[in-house]
Amino acid sequence: MSVSSRLRLFRPILAGANLRDRMLACAGALVGIALTGLICAYAAADSQQLLWLVPPMGASAVLLFAVPASPMAQPWPAIGGNALSALVGVIVAHYLPLSPLSAGIAVGGAIALMSLLRCLHPPGGAAALVGLFAGASSSYTFALLPVGANAAVLVASAWVYHRFSGHTYPHVAKPAAKPAKELPWTFRSSDLAAALERTGETFDIDVNDLERLLREIEQATVARSYRDLTCAEIMHEGVIAARHSMSVDEVRALFVQHDVRRLPVLNAEGAIIGALGLRELAAPSPALAQAMVPASTASPDTPAIALLDRFAKGRVHAVFIVDADGRPLGVVTEADWLAVLTRGLG
Repeated sequence: MSVSSRLRLFRPILAGANLRDRMLACAGALVGIALTGLICAYAAADSQQLLWLVPPMGASAVLLFAVPASPMAQPWPAIGGNALSALVGVIVAHYLPLSPLSAGIAVGGAIALMSLLRCLHPPGGAAALVGLFAGASSSYTFALLPVGANAAVLVASAWVYHRFSGHTYPHVAKPAAKPAKELPWTFRSSDLAAALERTGETFDIDVNDLERLLREIEQATVARSYRDLTCAEIMHEGVIAARHSMSVDEVRALFVQHDVRRLPVLNAEGAIIGALGLRELAAPSPALAQAMVPASTASPDTPAIALLDRFAKGRVHAVFIVDADGRPLGVVTEADWLAVLTRGLG
């Protein structure tokens, strides 16, 4: 395994994470836990309790400082999830002896209560066990002091810390900007909801954050697809052309026979020297040279999106794709661009 491959093993597993944020999260957790223990120590009735800090706060610190946008890291889940779960543990301890079964009941009950009260917080499972191990000798106030107090101080520390970290906390998901016009490839909020329901999985991201992220990806993908699309990819071959030696009546016959709006005019070498449309042929003209106008041309590798201004502002109906010698290879019409815009329907 190469050195670069080994280093990739240590990349953050969270989407959007980077080394700077992780190092800042370490510093924030250090200060937050130390501050929580220091402040709560003053409320300790027994000085032998040292920092008076419960273990679940370590897991809460990971969420609050490293993943502040997570729905499970917000103030209500962090405080309510820990305190309520500890309360469940204490209640179980008052009615059941300490055993593997009572431990399962405490954790399962904590998950149920947190889910019902919309404060699901993973460290709450540990808080339930702490409350259970505190035993029946503990007061029900154990859920508030020290667990609730620990969580409240830690959340306050995270709030102050994230004023300087570059992240918002509490995180408020911004609604995704709706597209001005719904195009064939544009997804709807209902499509997102249906997709989440079909997966049957729970993801640690706010639905509004997820939709906003997908909208940005959608816009970037569309822009890139048009930017990378070349004229060679959307042109159609078999260009109907007029020769400069033809008469005006012969050219009119070509328009009628092939039902086209614009024809290139070729010289003896087959290179485009001009173009004709029905407007140019409407007025009597002695020869094609006097009737034709400059042709709109482009090379095969020209980005197709570069033609939009010609269609929209230049009132061009067809752009002829030519080789290095000016000979026609194909043509891109307004209809071809409409086909590109509607290809998402397939």
